[in-house]
Order: sequence, then C-alpha cells, then structure tokens
Amino acid sequence: MAFRYLRGAEGRAEGQSFLRFVTYVAIGGVALGVAALLLSLAIVRGFSQEITDKIIGFGAHVQVQSYFQDRPLTKAAGLRDTLLNTEGVTRAAPMVEDVVLLRQSETSIDGVRLLGTSEPPSYLKNHVTQGEFRLEQGEDPYPPLVVGAALAERLGLEVGQVVTAFSLRNGEQESESLQLQRPRVRQFVVAGVFETSLTNIDDNFIFTNLNSARRLVGMPNGGVSRFDVTVQDISAVDSVASTIEQRVGFPATARTIYQIQPYASLFAWVDLQQSIIPLVIGVIVIVAAFNIVGTLLMLILEKTREIGVLQSLGTSGRTLKRLFLSFGLLIGGVGTAIGSVLALTLGYIQLRFEIIPLPAEAYYITTAPIQLNPLDYLYVGLLTVLLCGVAAYIPARVAANIEPVRAIRFQ
Repeated sequence: MAFRYLRGAEGRAEGQSFLRFVTYVAIGGVALGVAALLLSLAIVRGFSQEITDKIIGFGAHVQVQSYFQDRPLTKAAGLRDTLLNTEGVTRAAPMVEDVVLLRQSETSIDGVRLLGTSEPPSYLKNHVTQGEFRLEQGEDPYPPLVVGAALAERLGLEVGQVVTAFSLRNGEQESESLQLQRPRVRQFVVAGVFETSLTNIDDNFIFTNLNSARRLVGMPNGGVSRFDVTVQDISAVDSVASTIEQRVGFPATARTIYQIQPYASLFAWVDLQQSIIPLVIGVIVIVAAFNIVGTLLMLILEKTREIGVLQSLGTSGRTLKRLFLSFGLLIGGVGTAIGSVLALTLGYIQLRFEIIPLPAEAYYITTAPIQLNPLDYLYVGLLTVLLCGVAAYIPARVAANIEPVRAIRFQ
C-alpha cells in the first residue's frame, strides 16, 4: 500500500491529483536537500585538499630555523643528517631565504623574497606554466631563476630574459656602523614561471640554486636560513616537530606549517568552511525531511475513510503505523537516491569540464574544486532516511489512533 500511495495517491473529490503533486514535491525537497549537502561537502573537501596541497607543497610540513630570525643556521650538512635520521622524517631541504630587489628595467623593479634551494618543491615543479623549474646553472653564463606568474606579469619577465638582483644584506661584513654598504649585485636568467593561484606566493617568491643565493645575500658556505622538512605521516607532524626541536637544540627551533603565518590563517579559513558550511546546508535536509509531516497528514486526511475500512476489516493500529512509517521512509529513500545521483552527476561535470570558475585572488584557485567521497554518500543517505522516518512517526501515530466508526463516517 505504501508503494501504491507513492506511485499515485489521489484525493477523494476535486483536485484528485493534488495529493500526488504534494508527494512529488516532498520527494523533490528531499532530493534537492541531499544534492545540496553532498555538493557542499564535495566542494569543501576539494577546497581543503587543494589549499593543503598548495601550502604544504610550497612550505613543507615542518620548518627548522634559527630562533634569532636574522641569523643563519651553521653547519648545515651535520644538521641535515640529524634531521634525516629523525624518525618520521623523509626529506630535509636546505633553504636560503632573504628579501632582495629584482630589476628587469629602469621602470620594472620590485622587492621579492628569494629562496635558494637544492631540492625544489615537488608541487611547484608540477605547476610550471612557462619554461622549466631548473636550478642547475650548467653551461649558462648566469644562474637560473624561477619566478611566480603574477610577478612575471607585473615586471614583464619572460623565459630566457636576463634580470638583476640586489641584496642589501651585509653578510659576513656586517657591523654596527651606520655607514651605507654597497649592495650585492648578481644577474640571473629566467628559466621558468610557476603558478599556484596563491597570490602571496605567485606575486612575491623567486627560486634559484643554493650557492647562487648564498653569494647574493653574503651567507657563508655551510650556512642556511632554514630546513624544509617533510614527514611521513602528516597527522603526526606535531610530535615529529617536538622530537626535532629536542634533537637539534637551541638556537634552532621547529615549527609546523600550521603555526607559520600566513599559512596558519589559510588553514583556519579552511577549517571554518569544513565546520560551518555543511552544518548550514544540512538544515535544508532537515527542513525537507519535516515537510514529510505535512504530506503525510494531508494523505491521512484524504484517506481517513479508507483507514476506517481497513480497521473494520481487522487491521491493527500497529499495522497502520507501519504503513505510514513505510510511506515516509519511501519518500526519504527515493528522494535520497535522486539527490545522490544528481550530486554525483553535477560533481562529475565540474570535475570534467570545470564549468564553475572562481576568482583566484579571493579563493586561491581558479575553479570550484570537487572531491567525491563515497562515505559522504553513505552517511548523508542514512541520516536523511533516518530523519524522514522520525518525521513520519507523528503522522503515523495519528493514523493509528483514528477511531474506525468516526473514520468511516468522515466526510
């Protein structure tokens, strides 16, 4: 009977098809609520994964640097061996970092953050839009330089172009004198352009090899600004960072990527999305589920005489309750199935064709990301059907308590 009501319940008088229409609206409400919740979960998961991959791919899991920010870490080779021998560490890349002036012409000059390394971040190597992420000088007269796309556009940089970098750091000749020092000058050739859609990175960072960076900023051989450490299990990053700090000792300190600005702010933004957006969208499912209350009460009103006939033939109140509970669960089940298929279809279309663009300056990516998770479909489906069953319980009790005589005489 529940299946018959679902396929084509009709009223008693004029507007017989209205009851069928209301049933379809209830199914549609559940379907739209489920689709909206599943799509929001997929997008939030996609945002989280994309931003995490970009930040960790650029900044590693743990950064080991001097407690005194203006002093480099010395004896880098020995320190690197200590880091690589720490349990849970898979990579320790030495980095030389400093702020320099990059000049392309008399009118194109800007302050940038120079990073010298022997092991370029794997994420950036996979996101080169022009040239290649090459750090070895080879037979070229100038050392290579890899720049961000936004910086290249702003300064008019092209692959193969020679640029000049200036460093105002005194290096080994540093003194307390107020006398102005001659800037260190070095020419580079642009070898490649990368793009992450993270404005702070694409607009400010340039990469070269470790030795060229040391010579430009006046850092002694064997010295580094920091080590970028990659751990085997990101969930254990806090304990690994604590172990590293104990092993390397003062003045070195270890901070996880979740503690370093501006990355910490980005992770906080992602966490806010993960906690709030699914909750807000989930309200749609709750509202849709409780629309079933109105649908079932309307069905009971229209079918009161039929209920009375069933009771007169010996149908128990428990059976009637089970009938309308089954009807509510059917609405929830069909709506959940339609919503899941709709969400899966739209998610696949976005993954395949990227039809929803996003401004990179606001969202750090150029298109809405999607990450489909089978567990989301399982949990959302079970929760929705459960809510529909809870919503159907009150009308089911009403139907079970109708008196047979009054039901048969009901007009």
